[in-house]
Amino acid sequence: MPETCPLPPEPGWLVRRLTRLDKHLPLLMFAIAVGVLGGYGAVLFRFIIKGVQYLFYQNVEDYLLFAHQVPWYLTLALPAAGGLVVGALVSLGAREAKGHGVPEVMEAIVLRDGRIRKRVALIKILASAISIGSGGSVGREGPIVQIGSGIGSTIGQLFRVPRPHQRTLVGCGAAAGIAATFNAPIAGVLFALEILLSDFGISAFSPVVISSVTATTIARYYFGDFPAFEVPAYELRSLWELGLYPVMGILCGLAAVLFVSALYKGEDIFDAIPMPAPLKAAFGGLIMGAILLAFPQVFGVGYGAINLSLTNSMAWQLMLALIAVKIVATTVTIGSGGSGGVFAPSLFIGAMTGGAFGWMVHTLLPGITASPGAYALVAMGGLVAGTTHAPITAILIIFELTSDYQCILPLMTTCIISTLVASGLKRGSIYTIKLLRRGVDIRAGMEQNILRTLHVRDYMLPDPPTLLESAPLGTVLQAFHAQNASYMHVLDAQEHLTGIISFRDLRSVLMEEYLEHLIIARDIATTCVQTVQPDDSIQHAIHTMAQRGIAQLPVVNEAGHLIGTIRERDVLAAYDTAVVQRQFETE
Repeated sequence: MPETCPLPPEPGWLVRRLTRLDKHLPLLMFAIAVGVLGGYGAVLFRFIIKGVQYLFYQNVEDYLLFAHQVPWYLTLALPAAGGLVVGALVSLGAREAKGHGVPEVMEAIVLRDGRIRKRVALIKILASAISIGSGGSVGREGPIVQIGSGIGSTIGQLFRVPRPHQRTLVGCGAAAGIAATFNAPIAGVLFALEILLSDFGISAFSPVVISSVTATTIARYYFGDFPAFEVPAYELRSLWELGLYPVMGILCGLAAVLFVSALYKGEDIFDAIPMPAPLKAAFGGLIMGAILLAFPQVFGVGYGAINLSLTNSMAWQLMLALIAVKIVATTVTIGSGGSGGVFAPSLFIGAMTGGAFGWMVHTLLPGITASPGAYALVAMGGLVAGTTHAPITAILIIFELTSDYQCILPLMTTCIISTLVASGLKRGSIYTIKLLRRGVDIRAGMEQNILRTLHVRDYMLPDPPTLLESAPLGTVLQAFHAQNASYMHVLDAQEHLTGIISFRDLRSVLMEEYLEHLIIARDIATTCVQTVQPDDSIQHAIHTMAQRGIAQLPVVNEAGHLIGTIRERDVLAAYDTAVVQRQFETE
């Protein structure tokens, strides 16, 4: 008998722990690198914005402090000039840099495993800095998310990391950007996990946290440990006051729906204008300049006006007007082709909504209500929750800005109710609606979204077996035997599809020979036929087959003429091919 070779001894617990740690160590090192570059990207972006603003206005202070010194003709001309440059830059450099950027990152994560073109980060920095610095009504948070995500994607591509790690590094870059911009590391983590990755697993959580902390450290080195806004101490005067915040949550949800609807309607209107992209962006800049003549508060990110609302330094009439003005200004800037985020405009609209509401309730109930600034602060989170459908991120970003536990209950109430109202009235968030309009549903997963891009015409079989509806039963049986087919498609005299005959339909008449000359194809055909068209997606064909419990579908053109058939096995082959091809592309 041959001797049995002894098994190697089991490694000890310490070796097992070190081996497990070694598997995650490279990703953690990449996360640190992304955090460093993302932090410096955010710092650089803020300095470039100030440089652009100085180039246009010879002043880097908040626009409200020097708006009265700018001649009216320059107030009109400078945003138009900025729009012209941005339109040309985006058209020639990277079209992904247009708009607010976050949907493009989400699409890259879902469809391309986080692969983003390397030039996008550079073009986005320049285009968004010019849009904001010249007076466009957009924020810097969306661009910095795209910039940080681009950095994470580039590092992942350079070092050929696996597919899941590639997506995680994109989330690391987004978290780094948000954390460095707001001095809010927890909010950066939650933004990446809740909005972009939809993954709270430890494998994604740890690298994202490390990137966020690293970027925050770098930002604090350059800008200090200060919040993004001048936030007063929050106060809750009475427990009765908690009954007012659900009402404000409803108002925030309605304002969020109004903002999102106006934003995409504005994009449709500008897209319909037959004008070159640079001229269209310049036209939008000219409209923006006209708005600034009357309402300088909506210039750029608008943090100066937000601070005024938080410190009770703004009249309620002006705050009420600025809700509509900011919606219009942001819609014009982004719809015409500008580049910038919608996070800051959401904060702005929320501050004005809450400030006006707070003024009203404080006037009616002065003894049990806090100052209007307290409501403005909470409503900032409510508007962000309503537009993004991400209440956890909204709650934590406001909590980090205040570091005051007293605001948690009103904040949670407002954000949750705002999210419920907004999601109930409108499908999709301010980010996902843009993807839904492109046929991309991020909840469906990567493979399903890939199948949305495949069309029935590329996988159907042409010239399926057919019969005229007047064919007698004998001819039907001969056709099944001669063509060895499972289904026969029944056509009328004009060659329109009127029904399908399967073996199941023949069972009841097979043994009735005396009926052979009395029954025709139309009598035994199933006339309730589900069809697809050649431009339909493979995903739609899969869904239709599963819903109907059938194995194939006839393909008809717009006139109702039969042009082919698509079988279940063809659909499954398309599915397998798409998934395998995607894996090869991203390895």
